[in-house]
Amino acid sequence: MKLWSIQGNSQQLDGGAMFGNAPRALWTRWVQPDERNRIPLATRALLATPLNGKTVLFETGIGAFFDPALRDRYGVVEEHHVLLDSLAEAGFSHEDIDVVVLSHLHFDHAGGLLSAWREGHAPELLFPNATFLTSRPHWARATQPHARDRASFIPELPGLLEASGRLQFVEADRSPLLGDAVRFRYSDGHTPGMMLAEIIGPEIVDGQPHGGVVFCADLVPGRPWVHVPITMGYDRNPELLIDEKDALLADALARDVHLFFTHDPDIALARVVRDDKGRYATTHEVASLQARSLGN
Repeated sequence: MKLWSIQGNSQQLDGGAMFGNAPRALWTRWVQPDERNRIPLATRALLATPLNGKTVLFETGIGAFFDPALRDRYGVVEEHHVLLDSLAEAGFSHEDIDVVVLSHLHFDHAGGLLSAWREGHAPELLFPNATFLTSRPHWARATQPHARDRASFIPELPGLLEASGRLQFVEADRSPLLGDAVRFRYSDGHTPGMMLAEIIGPEIVDGQPHGGVVFCADLVPGRPWVHVPITMGYDRNPELLIDEKDALLADALARDVHLFFTHDPDIALARVVRDDKGRYATTHEVASLQARSLGN
């Protein structure tokens, strides 16, 4: 099996919102904002094939479905659909994808499912041959969002996914489509029912798989958020998220599971380390994956 990091449209969001409880004097040590206080963010997907005999895309980034006014409001940099270009550079088309795994349906993670904006045209669902996986609890949130995060969802998307006839819900920690190749855990701190998919590693130590890759979604958006106390202003339940993050990082360290970051502008993959004060950090950082073998 080989892995590719697939760049989607990049984004610029308010640094204060992205670092929530951290003061500006702290987070500007990690990233420098522009004149509008915005920081650069990636919306990066992970492609794996063959994974249980299938070509699987984990998330789709923000895409280019916004009209120009909303594109400016949400800081989407490119007008064209970058994800499609990135797939082509890796030798794939959206039509080649068998399964799309959606950790959650916020627009910066699922917007790439849709065609690029064209004036006077309704958005269309791409990936005509893919089955779409998400969790049932998150689907309930996406179809009946709370006022606090309603703007994070794409109103048309649930109807398009249902109408495709290719929407499936993951139950417990496995999907029949992906078998034992992928294990899921769930997080409620950022949004209810967010799925974290781990591609199971090639080694078994003391009965546990080692050397896999976990798609961190918005539990750990990038390297600065590996520091456990740091949360985003967008998180629904920051205290719960901190507990979930601590559990994920401890497990990743114990089993040498690599972290895949969707929003870090510079780093796609990293391993976890912990210092003598108990603080987590990253090492063996990789900017991009190009047909990388699992376990390397």
